[in-house]
Amino acid sequence: MLSLRPNCECCDRDLPPESREAMICTFECTFCADCVEARLGGTCPNCGGELVRRPVRPAAMLKKYPASTERVLKPEGCARERAA
Repeated sequence: MLSLRPNCECCDRDLPPESREAMICTFECTFCADCVEARLGGTCPNCGGELVRRPVRPAAMLKKYPASTERVLKPEGCARERAA
């Protein structure tokens, strides 16, 4: 089950469970859509995987399966997208 992390690892923007701006990779590294587009070029800086929109868990299911409250932040920030 997805942990639904609460923030962007790059800029620390809040990404609540209902956010359609949350993007994840297969390992659930979590970033906001702005950082994915402007800095990361759609690729996870941690694993090199594709970043896709995180699904929204229905509100009724959040009661039984709450989102994570553990914030993950890269203290050095995220590298800018490299030129091809």
